[in-house]
Amino acid sequence: MTVQPAGVPAITLQFERAQDGPLVDALIERAFGPGRYAKASERVREFATFAPEMSVCAWSGDRLLGCARMWHVRVGGQPVMFLGPFAVELGERNAGFGARLVARACEAAQAAGQSHVVLVGDEPYFSRVGFAGAPGGAVILPGPVDQRRVLVRALKADAGELSGLIEPA
Repeated sequence: MTVQPAGVPAITLQFERAQDGPLVDALIERAFGPGRYAKASERVREFATFAPEMSVCAWSGDRLLGCARMWHVRVGGQPVMFLGPFAVELGERNAGFGARLVARACEAAQAAGQSHVVLVGDEPYFSRVGFAGAPGGAVILPGPVDQRRVLVRALKADAGELSGLIEPA
């Protein structure tokens, strides 16, 4: 029997299934609104290949609480993963499972033999799951982006640094 601390929902993490798509899309809409379509990350997702086998959903019973989607891309010709969107229901934030979602998605990418995961986000949040700023604007997104928010996590000890434009896989 699993005992959950008071106020912390029981969470199940599982890879995204086809039938989860509408619920995930609705969560992302609530979390980011229509302004997300203007972001450089959305330009990446327009040409990237979705990877449901590495995308993770957080569930409490039949209620979707969060998601971390992964996409196949290349940076400077090297195959890598692009993480995003990452979203958690407003009333469930700060419960601690958002970082678990991201970590689990990265574990799946590592198990699949990927070398890096790239995302656009806040370094103070994502550094706790192994992300750091891409050195000196080395990873280039299609469209304007604050380069301080372009983060990379190496998944292999010998992965090296990424450099170049994010392109289709």
